[in-house]
Amino acid sequence: MRRNILHEGSGQLTYEIREIVAVAHRFKELGVDITWENIGDPIEKGEAIPAWIKDIIVDLTKQDKTYGYVATQGILQTRQFLAGKVNEREGAKITPDDILFFNGLGDAVARIFGGLKREARVMGPSPAYSTHSSAEAAHSGYDHLTYELLPKNGWMPDLEDIENKVKYNDSIAGLLIINPDNPTGAVYPRDVLEKIIDIARRYDLFVMFDEIYTHIVYNGAETVHLSEIVGDVAGIALRGISKEYPWPGSRCGWIEVYNQDRHPAFKNFVTSLIHSKMLEVCSTSLPQYSIPLVMGNKKYIEHLNARKKLFEQRSIEAWEILSPVDGVFVSKPQGAFYMSVLFDDGVLNKKQFLEIENAKAGQYLDTITESVPDDKRFVYNLLAAKGICVVPLTGFCCNKKGFRITLLETDDKKRKSTWISIAESIKAYLASA
Repeated sequence: MRRNILHEGSGQLTYEIREIVAVAHRFKELGVDITWENIGDPIEKGEAIPAWIKDIIVDLTKQDKTYGYVATQGILQTRQFLAGKVNEREGAKITPDDILFFNGLGDAVARIFGGLKREARVMGPSPAYSTHSSAEAAHSGYDHLTYELLPKNGWMPDLEDIENKVKYNDSIAGLLIINPDNPTGAVYPRDVLEKIIDIARRYDLFVMFDEIYTHIVYNGAETVHLSEIVGDVAGIALRGISKEYPWPGSRCGWIEVYNQDRHPAFKNFVTSLIHSKMLEVCSTSLPQYSIPLVMGNKKYIEHLNARKKLFEQRSIEAWEILSPVDGVFVSKPQGAFYMSVLFDDGVLNKKQFLEIENAKAGQYLDTITESVPDDKRFVYNLLAAKGICVVPLTGFCCNKKGFRITLLETDDKKRKSTWISIAESIKAYLASA
């Protein structure tokens, strides 16, 4: 073509959680049975939606209004309901005009970063969730800016690292916090979050809190919503129903905006997001109609509590199996449904291997492990030898070596055997060379 039409940041659009699927499918074609531990889809792993939630959604499909367009920002009654939930808490108050719906948080993230000036950077955690890190890097055309999470401190944010980077890099306009965190399962307590808000206040930044897992907290952890601590700082909370109902296929998420009237430049940015959404007309209507009926149902709190207990039990089970393994560090998750297994420094090398019974799988493995990071090399070996598909930590915009598993498998026997197989594979791999 006479002009290069490729955006400068296109090379940053990577998503290891899905990309490893292509490798796994190749092993499957070669006769390896795959256990999918790579993606956070409760439905795929066998979770059943409660009948009462299904009944609400089925009834909505019988109403003609659910087949039509809705307001660009979202259904007014639903935004009123959600604003009311925020305003029940102590802290910042919002109106329905401070809420904007998207077709899932992936859509919201893409539009938020796409609407920023290229020079305005948002610093996020490392390990990072790929949707955020890739979108931020793509909008800027540079590698994603990150602050460190400290594994030996429960994967808490390194507050000194955050402040030093903010202080000496004036391109940083915002801070991203994922709480509870994906991929580590960490939950940040109030005092840590308040210190992050204080940094944002002192350096005049906006904050972006991904709260998609905010109602999946367990193992004695407690946290707070952004609205409770944001004060006068410009802020955006990202919420959705994909992990809570759960209904990931609904592609229904929204943002709650705080203090836009106090910050004119921030308000203009939010207005630009609304105008951008207008070009699409609106987000999908049916899931929005369901929110007041489901979240407002007296059974909903009971539903959330039952799921918390379930993930707590699984997190303890996984931790008890994997944490005693020499050569790795495992912090017990406190939220979401993920756990990161971190290899100790220096234990990995390129001579290590797992015994592969399938000769064709072994031959294919040799073609894909030559120049990959050491943790990805283990992940590929695990795929070829055991058919277990996990995600390497280096795929989460991270220099630390390890991998992420999920707590989603509903088959108790299969779930436990999978984690035992992973533990045995780590031992064999580290002992092989």
